[in-house]
Amino acid sequence: MSKDISKASFGTTVAYGLPGIGAGYMYLLMSLYVMKFSTDVLLIAPAVMGVIFSISRIWDAISDPIAGYLSDRTTFKFGRRRSWMLLSFIPISFGFLAVFSPPESLQGESLDLWMMIAILSFYSAITLFNVPHMALGAELSEDYHERTRLFGVRHIGFTFGSILSLVTMSLLISEETSPNGNVRDLAGNLALVAVAAMSLMIFFSVSKLKENPDFRNRVNKNPFKAFKDVWTNPHARILIIVLFIENLGGAVIGVLTLYVTQYVVEAPEWAPLIILAYMLPSALSVPMWIPLSRKFGKIKLWVFSLAFTGISFGGIFVIPFLDGVNERLIVMFAGALLGGMAAGCGGAIGPSVKGDVIDYDEYLTGERKEGSYFAALNFVFKSATGIMLLVTGFVLQFSGFIPNQPQTMEVKVALISLYGLVPLVFYSLGAYLLLTKFKFGEKEHAAIKQEMTDNAESI
Repeated sequence: MSKDISKASFGTTVAYGLPGIGAGYMYLLMSLYVMKFSTDVLLIAPAVMGVIFSISRIWDAISDPIAGYLSDRTTFKFGRRRSWMLLSFIPISFGFLAVFSPPESLQGESLDLWMMIAILSFYSAITLFNVPHMALGAELSEDYHERTRLFGVRHIGFTFGSILSLVTMSLLISEETSPNGNVRDLAGNLALVAVAAMSLMIFFSVSKLKENPDFRNRVNKNPFKAFKDVWTNPHARILIIVLFIENLGGAVIGVLTLYVTQYVVEAPEWAPLIILAYMLPSALSVPMWIPLSRKFGKIKLWVFSLAFTGISFGGIFVIPFLDGVNERLIVMFAGALLGGMAAGCGGAIGPSVKGDVIDYDEYLTGERKEGSYFAALNFVFKSATGIMLLVTGFVLQFSGFIPNQPQTMEVKVALISLYGLVPLVFYSLGAYLLLTKFKFGEKEHAAIKQEMTDNAESI
């Protein structure tokens, strides 16, 4: 068995979390703005974009297991995680630029095809970075609580990048409403700055981080056997089911925030501040959740965050039935603030629990396949996202949604049902299953780690 790594240095923690800034920026801009950019600026039909996003996320989910297994099997001297992280900056740059810089000569089906290829390319490329990066986080420390700190810092970086993307969205939305605005040119220029910054962050991270050589080449050569191990791991199986249900509820929140703010709250200029009201407590609450997880246990705290997220967004359902814009804004800000605090908990603890489950796989198989595990769990997340994006696109199309026009009450109720009631139902169900079915906490983790240590010392 490999030597136990308990404490990650401050420099290692910062180097690990830094690229999360770029990833958070790109992910949020893709999640929150590309749908609106496509329907309101490029004038692509919402149903078409729903299909494109659904296909892209499903393909992205399929590519995750491939990236995870290849990363696990990589034997380059530079490292099985850092090699893929470094190579990813080239396709990430091309994919992100293509999304926000479609040629102005393209129209109709040719523009639809361009956007489909561009979005597919970006999500495929970001997988080459994200899966090895998440897997590396589980390797940098094998301590039950130290992992929460590492992934908490990554979550802070990711959220900070998301906040920076709000500045971009604010500029782009302002450009949309300007009589002489040119949204396409501004989007392309800002995308160029983003890919340059992301590339520099990746270079810095891979130059500072070190990998444990004892973990290299400890995975079954058969990829199907590797992913079968994930499913036969009883704790991973419960986690997969919970994450699928959770993300059925969470997928629509990101893509519909701008729509709800503009067409239901009827205050589009407040959208960046509403999102900021979610992002800031998400990042700032992480230092609070880390010690609380030690006191109350990671699983109980994660259950609480899931239930609290569902309740926070469920309360937003009342917005279309409120008469004044101020009242609607108060409810929207309250939901964002409370939901953001809960997200800070889940963002730090969720990946940490996944790392614990990977340790149980090592206990069962003697292998270290973090890439396969994070890829499989990402597959579940992205499959759920793809399903809900498809549903969202068709709900918008067939509820009577008309871009850039006041919406009927039927459309508003359809939007707010997706945005409020769907998260309430699925987050609550996920919390119940995690509380009642997941049975691998700190005590159980310590027991299997001690047994592995004893077995290694007896050899």
